[in-house]
Amino acid sequence: MSLLLFPDGEYFAIGAINYAYRPATTSDTTNRIVMVVSVEDSITEAVLDTGAPYPIIAPKIAKQAGLDRVEPLERKTMLVRGMRLEGSIIRLNMTLPADDGEDLTVDATAFIPDVEEYWGDFPSFIGQIGFLERIRYAVNPVTDTFYFGPLS
Repeated sequence: MSLLLFPDGEYFAIGAINYAYRPATTSDTTNRIVMVVSVEDSITEAVLDTGAPYPIIAPKIAKQAGLDRVEPLERKTMLVRGMRLEGSIIRLNMTLPADDGEDLTVDATAFIPDVEEYWGDFPSFIGQIGFLERIRYAVNPVTDTFYFGPLS
């Protein structure tokens, strides 16, 4: 795998990660881009969702990462996959672990739903606001590769 370059030879991406193109849950019928991410130091799978307003961290992963003890920036009710969920908006570190090149850690703003039993087997989500808007990225569906780099 090689990383993407701008016409002047500068790197567009510092890293690349292979993703799976499959349903995100056992009841899901639509294929999604699913990749490994690190939330603080907890490794999990997350669905790439450019329509999600924030990264949404599964309550189980948030608890595992100790994020349930973080003071929220604000409380919010969000419509997530047809459910109205109350939760917290917090700041956290999310890392894309590179299969090729360098890892990229982003100071992200994320939503964490309060109640785990409503969440079920949904994975975490990588959203536009608070994460994707803070990086450069490209998707190659031929090789199932997600390329990423910092904005600066």
